[in-house]
Amino acid sequence: MSSERLLDGIDSPADLRALPREKVEQVADEIRSEILEQVSQTGGHLASSLGAVELITAIHYVFDTPHDRFVLDVGHQGYPHKMLTGRRAEFDRIGQADGISKFLRRSESEYDHFGAGHAGTSISAALGMARARFHQGEDGLVIALIGDGAMTAGMAFEALNHAGHLQERNLIVVLNDNEMSISPNVGAMSSYLSRKMSAPMVRRMKGWAKEFLGSLPGDMIHWARKAEESLKVFFSPGLLFEALNFRYVGPIQGHRMEILLETFENAKQMVAAGSGPVLIHALTEKGHGYAPAEANPLKYHGVTRFDVGSGEFAPAKSAPPAYTRIFSDALVRLAGDDDRIVAITAAMAPGTGLDHFQRKFPDRFYDVGIAEQHAVTFAAGLASEGMKPVAAIYSTFLQRAYDQIVHDVCLQNLDVTFALDRAGLVGADGATHQGLLDIGYFRNLPNVLVMAPKDENELQHMLATAIRYPGPAAVRFPRGSGFGVPMDPDIKAISIGESELLRDGEDVLIVAIGTLAHAALEAAQELSGHGVSSAVVNARFVCPLDAAKLLPLAARCGAVLTVEEHRVAGGFGSAVLELLSEHAVVVPTRCMGIDDKLVEHGESLASQGLAPGDITTAALELLGARTEAGTAPRTGAGLPD
Repeated sequence: MSSERLLDGIDSPADLRALPREKVEQVADEIRSEILEQVSQTGGHLASSLGAVELITAIHYVFDTPHDRFVLDVGHQGYPHKMLTGRRAEFDRIGQADGISKFLRRSESEYDHFGAGHAGTSISAALGMARARFHQGEDGLVIALIGDGAMTAGMAFEALNHAGHLQERNLIVVLNDNEMSISPNVGAMSSYLSRKMSAPMVRRMKGWAKEFLGSLPGDMIHWARKAEESLKVFFSPGLLFEALNFRYVGPIQGHRMEILLETFENAKQMVAAGSGPVLIHALTEKGHGYAPAEANPLKYHGVTRFDVGSGEFAPAKSAPPAYTRIFSDALVRLAGDDDRIVAITAAMAPGTGLDHFQRKFPDRFYDVGIAEQHAVTFAAGLASEGMKPVAAIYSTFLQRAYDQIVHDVCLQNLDVTFALDRAGLVGADGATHQGLLDIGYFRNLPNVLVMAPKDENELQHMLATAIRYPGPAAVRFPRGSGFGVPMDPDIKAISIGESELLRDGEDVLIVAIGTLAHAALEAAQELSGHGVSSAVVNARFVCPLDAAKLLPLAARCGAVLTVEEHRVAGGFGSAVLELLSEHAVVVPTRCMGIDDKLVEHGESLASQGLAPGDITTAALELLGARTEAGTAPRTGAGLPD
């Protein structure tokens, strides 16, 4: 490698394209080194980005971005893209407040042509862009880079089917396949064949062959075509893509820069010649170029600070067990007593803690890939035959299966438990991963039980409650560590709909859902210093609400403050307001939660106005408004005894 550092002179893909072709590989090497250096200090997504360095560098070199649109899937492979598009200097604050996002965002750069945080979206978006250019009479290609397991998403195949049907002429799909391993000899031969089969001379030969076949008598055409299909099967694993009307090229070696540049140039010529959509199948290695990540790509997928030389992570600060671990341990204990319990994940076994369940009960564990819709209906099928499926899916990812939750689970009142990990704020992962909508999308469904624990001990009891409940149930719990509370040795179900009075009072009722119950207790203590007597209720249930406890307390206190780590609109506070309205309990009420806005990366409860001091201030303002208005609680019929 040259001693001259090339990356320092690259602020845009145009700068990259100004370099001689033989220098591009050096740029890729420098990007890989800088990703390692930066992410080892800040944390972030490592292995996926290391595996995509050559692909992304070659795409920006061959294609005329941003005029040619470049759409990435699962944005955690996008760090090389960010470095080539003017954001290198901002990597020291990636995922932090006011820093750049860990994923792709249209508002962040003109080169982020489509936002990417969830998987399986790139081909659909790229096809839409290509058709928009067709309708508007504009030129330019659209390149979709899909990978890191995203081809397990059914949506990707829906898009391939549609693109093949349209025979879209300006679409190139690059499949970043880091899951298939082939021997070096087969890899070299496949790479050679793919490059040659995409070259102009071979394309002309294929055209001549097609003309020749057309001139043969009928019975000879039949046998000639059978021979042609046999040859395809023998030489190419891409028969599926050919059947979807894509021109398939591959597999090629995704870390060989010369091969990538030649193949991408040939693909441009194929599209220019009117071949229809092209799919390039590139074999890569997750974590490529960094031995510890190559050896354990899951461990180095999303990382905290680490030492590049040794691969050792910085010692973790002493903290109570994470909610994910508490969930995992409780599920294993419950499954030991009930062999009807099965666990389902959508390509997130370590992230949801189900790798622990998998080791303990391999025959009752299912990883369905990045296919949340299938995961939910699969769970419904299991439940319909008497099993007790637990689908552990991040709150933000379960949004993708809403129709299946409605149609296949709730309308049939099937016994499916949803464990919603990462419910609430998620820190550095940002807007695409915030779990701030799940209460809203669950609480208006029929037959469903919705719960949120105040701490890790309550989580294990809620999981037992959900599993034993003979219908759909959801338990939402946050990212990160618990409070370190004592854990009950026995796991017991909670009475359905029963809330918990944590503190009694006379002036204001604070009703909290989830872990903010602790912040509400702290606020109540602060309020006592202002001469305010506060009742604090840990609601525990969103559906059903504990009307027998909440309505008398609201009437007696004369003011209600709800607190939730969720979007206010349609959330827990809305449910409380509806309950008060239904029973004609008319008291000043305020709902605290996440306002009607996108919550960016690096945000916290304090930055969102949900710290104990914020709850104290809101309660004082609520009481002040009540005093100024001279209102008193008014109750009507229907109040429970």
